[in-house]
Amino acid sequence: MIQLFRHIRKSFLMENKTSKYLKYAIGEIILVVIGILIALSINNWNNHQKDLAKEQKVLLQLQGEYRKNLAQLKQKITMRNEIIQSSQNILKYIDNPQNVTKDSIIYHLNYIVRDPTFDPIVNDLIASGNLYLIKNDSLKQKLSNWTSDVFQVQENELEWQKLRTEFVTPFSIKNGFARDQADMVWKDGFTPIHALDQTITITSKVGRSSKTPSASALLSNVELEGIAAMGITWNNIANIQSLALEKHIIEILRLIENEIK
Repeated sequence: MIQLFRHIRKSFLMENKTSKYLKYAIGEIILVVIGILIALSINNWNNHQKDLAKEQKVLLQLQGEYRKNLAQLKQKITMRNEIIQSSQNILKYIDNPQNVTKDSIIYHLNYIVRDPTFDPIVNDLIASGNLYLIKNDSLKQKLSNWTSDVFQVQENELEWQKLRTEFVTPFSIKNGFARDQADMVWKDGFTPIHALDQTITITSKVGRSSKTPSASALLSNVELEGIAAMGITWNNIANIQSLALEKHIIEILRLIENEIK
């Protein structure tokens, strides 16, 4: 084809047909430009199709990740609600100590000592530079804000975690009923709510302590009242943030599902 064009140009020049040559040259340029534009269009279309395929793959991965994140977040909210309920029961026992048993106090302390921490799957869309694959602007914005949204939940969790480590656990050990707590947990078998495999139950013999203080002595300890009050406060705060994050995850999943072909 190139040889044919060259032959035509040469014949026009040899015949001194300048005007025809110019018209031909312009036509040839137009054809070349059209060919380039068609090639670019085809290349852009191919790249677009590749990006669409990558986007669908990413969306399916995100859907799986955020479903797991939602399930885990609901689990942590449940754990905090149990801490709050047990803390409220302890305060009721303190205000109305009649007929309160030592075991009922220990039972609720076993819930208060829990440490619910949200540890979601972290996608690397932003770090990898693949966020551009997401075409939906609302979804892209929510994915960009995900890390900061999670941090607000974890920030409050850390406050309770610190209180638990510095006051709740030492309180049990210092006041001589940590062994009774352990015995209550393990004697009939125990599987944590956050265990990877809920079918695994472990039973262990710990036994009761002869040094455990009476129910009245436990309830008169001012530290117990403070622990219960802080259990309610910080776990409620963490749940306020968690419930807001739960809405965000549900919206992210809705947007993802709308984009999946």
